[in-house]
Amino acid sequence: MPEKNQAALDFLLSRRSRPAKTLTGPVPTRDELMPILTAAARTPDHGKLEPWRFIVLEKPALTRLAGIAQARGEALGLEEDRVAKGVNQFATGNLAVAVIEIIKPNDKVPALELSYSAGAACLAMLNAALASGWGANWLSGWPSHDRSFMTQALNLADNERIAGFIHIGTETATPPERPRPDLEKITQWLSE
Repeated sequence: MPEKNQAALDFLLSRRSRPAKTLTGPVPTRDELMPILTAAARTPDHGKLEPWRFIVLEKPALTRLAGIAQARGEALGLEEDRVAKGVNQFATGNLAVAVIEIIKPNDKVPALELSYSAGAACLAMLNAALASGWGANWLSGWPSHDRSFMTQALNLADNERIAGFIHIGTETATPPERPRPDLEKITQWLSE
């Protein structure tokens, strides 16, 4: 029998993201953030290409990003509520980590697997933050997909894009449990 880590399994079976808008200070210090970043960097990475990097966004940087999101949303002619949603994820945040996918063409590893790895880094960071006792949430939204925002806000290279923003802080309220998938409907068993 394999050795079971019941505490880890219990955590994964009960984990629940905390809405970013309910997170407040204090936030992790740099020393407290390092194990969270380390856990995220241990994500599966076919080919050992490290197709991701992290940008830690403290409050002043988040305020700056909120202003850029406001200007970009208006320039794009987005609906006011959509602009506000993009702005608020930065304006109300106290600490976030941008997970940046790095597109590294490789003959042996399909590009899609690099995207999967960047997404896995987001989830690993989210889970590490939650396991560390912090509230955390993985957000994206329209700013994450707007090339001008990526360039102005984070100075991303042409071969980089935002996989997600992991907001981390002190939770002010535990969210109610939400409905989960029906495993009978989404699981197929093949024996031949």
